[in-house]
Amino acid sequence: MTSPARLLELVERFSGTTVLLLGDLVLDRFVLGTPKRISREAPVIILRRDAQRDVPGGAANALANLAALDVQALPVGVVGDDEPGEALLAALAERGVDISGVLRVAGYQTPTKVRILGGGPGSLKHQVARYDIEDHLPAAGVWLTPVLERLDRLAPQAQAVALSDYGYGTVADEAVRRLAAGGRRPRWTCADSRSRIAEFAGVDGVTPNLQELEATAGRSLDGDQAVAAAAEALRSRLGASFVLATRGNRGMTLVESGQPPLHIPVHGTDEVADVTGAGDTVLAVLTAALAAGATPAEAARLANYGGGVVVMKLGTATVSRSELRQAIERDLGATGP
Repeated sequence: MTSPARLLELVERFSGTTVLLLGDLVLDRFVLGTPKRISREAPVIILRRDAQRDVPGGAANALANLAALDVQALPVGVVGDDEPGEALLAALAERGVDISGVLRVAGYQTPTKVRILGGGPGSLKHQVARYDIEDHLPAAGVWLTPVLERLDRLAPQAQAVALSDYGYGTVADEAVRRLAAGGRRPRWTCADSRSRIAEFAGVDGVTPNLQELEATAGRSLDGDQAVAAAAEALRSRLGASFVLATRGNRGMTLVESGQPPLHIPVHGTDEVADVTGAGDTVLAVLTAALAAGATPAEAARLANYGGGVVVMKLGTATVSRSELRQAIERDLGATGP
C-alpha cells in the first residue's frame, strides 16, 4: 500500500517535470443566456445571450490540467486557421502553456463543442442544446511532416508522453510508431483514445473507460474480476506495461505486468456533478506522476484523486497541485497515518 507521504512527495515533484502531449486539440465553447419567452416560430425557448466562455477541451483540456499541476507541457497538435483555433490558442496561452508546437492548418476546422446554457439571473444555468463543429485531418496530409518534426525535436526534452486521441486524426499511426520505437523517447508513453485504444501497440500504458474496455472485449463487463481479465487481455495484446481502466463510481482497476490486479475505490462521493473531461484529468495526472518517478500503482492512485476532484466541478475543469495535495491530506485525516 502506497503511503500518503509518498503520494504527497510525488505531487511536490510535479513542478520539475516535463510532459509532451500529442493529441486532438478541441475548443469547448459555452454560450450562456437568460430565457426570454417561447418562440412563436417553434416550441423552443428564446435565450438572450449574456456571455461566452471558451475553455480548452479534448487534448487541450489535458494540457490545461498539466499546466494546473505545475508541469511543463509541450503540446504537439493542430488547430485550424480560424476563429475557434485562435480562441483555443489564446485560452492555452492564458494558462501558461507553450503553444509554439501547435501547427495552424489552413482549411482545417478546429473541432469545437458548443454548449448552450440557459437559466435565470443568479440561478444555475443548465445545458439546453449542443452542437459540434468537427473535421478530420487527412492521413497523409501536408500537416503530418511538421508534426513529426515537432515530435522528434521535443520528445527528448520530456520525461513522459501523453497521447490523447479524440478521433480527429492528429494521433497518426506514424506518430505513435515513432514515439513507441524511438531510441531517445521518454521512459513512459501513455495513451487515451475515444474509439481505437486497442490500436496503440508499443505504448507503455493506456487508460480506457469501462465502455471502451467493453468494446475491446466484445462483451459487457460486470464486476472486478471481469474488468481485470479484460484489462489484462488488452495489456497483453498491446505489449504494454499496464492498463488503467476507469470505471466511474466504481473507481479504477489497474493491471500491471507481473502484479496482481489493483482495484482502487472511487475518491470522494459517487454522486458527481459533471464528468465532462474527467478522462483528460486522469491522463494528465497519471502521466505527470510517472514523469515525477511514480510507479504505475502510485500514479494510478494519484490519478484517482485527480478524477475525484474534477468531477465535482461543473463544465470542463482542471485539478491543481494544491487541490490534489488537499485531497490526499483529507484522506489521511479521515483514516489516520
